[in-house]
Amino acid sequence: MYEYISGTVANITSNYIVLDNNGIGYLIYVSNPYSFREGVDTKVYVYQQVREDENSLFGFHTLEEKELFVRLINVKGLGCRMALPLLSASINDIMDAIEHEDIRYLKKFPKIGDKVARQIILDLKGKLDLSNKGNNGEFDELIDALEGLGYKKGDINKILPNITSSSIESQIKEALKLLSK
Repeated sequence: MYEYISGTVANITSNYIVLDNNGIGYLIYVSNPYSFREGVDTKVYVYQQVREDENSLFGFHTLEEKELFVRLINVKGLGCRMALPLLSASINDIMDAIEHEDIRYLKKFPKIGDKVARQIILDLKGKLDLSNKGNNGEFDELIDALEGLGYKKGDINKILPNITSSSIESQIKEALKLLSK
């Protein structure tokens, strides 16, 4: 799993950018490719989707965008390709629309219909405090790993007080045992 890739933007298309890192060109799907500049060194936070027939990278300017994306793709009926265009808007606008149940705002994005917009609100309302991440500083890496495995933030927070290990590998093993109960 990749956290980010730093390199030079080698190519920009309408759907993706190519980021050159030490002679390797990474094709990264982004919500707004034209917000990047060709020939400029940049850091792109990435989410890797591995499927039977595809291995794709989805890129973001900030870690907060990536966190919101991961939460969006955990919504039933919302995949990576559908969630990515949502991030062409500001994170605050999306979070406000979810918190205020603004279905009309969410439906303006491609492939987001009434049913998916309602599901986004149902699944994420009250759960999108992305600025709150640092509260469990010693467990940030553990939380990221567990969220990457599909566990919900609420379930993770319940087990954090019971984690006694100090290494990340041991923390993950301990957390998975606690979450499986």
